[in-house]
Amino acid sequence: MRAAVLYGPGDLRVESRPVPAPGPGEVLVRVTGCGVCGSDATEYSRGPVLTHLPVVLGHEFTGTVEAVGEGVDLPLGAQVVCGAGISCGECKPCRAGRTNLCRRYRTAGLQVDGGLAEFVRVPAGTVQDVSAWGLASDTLALAQPMAIAVHAVARSGLSEGQDAVVVGVGGIGAFLTYAAASVGARVLAVDRSESRLALARALGAERTLTAGESSVAAELRSAGREADVLFEVSGSRAGWDEVVDAALPGAVLVPVGIQREDIPVPLGAWTLREYTIVGTVAHAIAADLPRAVELLAARADWSDVADEVLPLDEVAEGALGPLTRGGSRQIKTVIDPTATRRRVARHGAVR
Repeated sequence: MRAAVLYGPGDLRVESRPVPAPGPGEVLVRVTGCGVCGSDATEYSRGPVLTHLPVVLGHEFTGTVEAVGEGVDLPLGAQVVCGAGISCGECKPCRAGRTNLCRRYRTAGLQVDGGLAEFVRVPAGTVQDVSAWGLASDTLALAQPMAIAVHAVARSGLSEGQDAVVVGVGGIGAFLTYAAASVGARVLAVDRSESRLALARALGAERTLTAGESSVAAELRSAGREADVLFEVSGSRAGWDEVVDAALPGAVLVPVGIQREDIPVPLGAWTLREYTIVGTVAHAIAADLPRAVELLAARADWSDVADEVLPLDEVAEGALGPLTRGGSRQIKTVIDPTATRRRVARHGAVR
């Protein structure tokens, strides 16, 4: 099979490898689509940060069941999505259903080989059969990042009729906007890009704000709104400062984007304002992945998020490079390992 293997910073090689055989409890997936994200770009540009090298990148993939190992009850040919997170199932968080906090957590595409290949072998517990949905593979390749957004919304406690702020409408921020609006919340989306704000409106944001034109606090006051939950997704100090400035007593603050620098934490003031600070990382496969697929199915066309699919040979120059430089044209880039050239993405139902 052909696979995109990361050996070091800037050293990604598309090479030939043996097709792996599934062992007990494992499944071999023929990959039909794999998303590329900022984590992949970080590993490519300045890793290893999380990766164990060499490794086949790709943790946002979908495909069909090619073979199964002993003890696996999945039909051959079934369309599956993978959550990528590999958990032990035995530690205290796993027993509580918080598999993303497993004490021995690993991720396919980071610590073990992932989906930027024609085939990938993963534990069967990381995949879910989604054949019944009848969704296009290019749509299903968006399931893993959508699950991250679903998890963040669930962690925040956001509910119908509440007001949410999403600062940063990039890969996760776009899905987060949609997931927040889908629970019936009113969403204010903030970004520097007018095209991304237009996308946020298409994904259900009630209001948008161009970052730098006004403060989030001022925008909320002018709308007569008080934010119940504020998601900081950009990972920037400016974005976090906006969130804290706009947070009234009792607000929930959710730092989704990883801050690039240490920030001061005035615990005394935050205590007196009774803030709830909620961490969120990855997603819990059993709880969040089914909801992610449900949300993808609820929207007919995702071309405004991912409108073009690239072949494996263009991963570095067409996907990782633009993400590294901050010039990616698409919100989400999907790779089809079997494609020989770029093609238009196919979304929605295929029945």
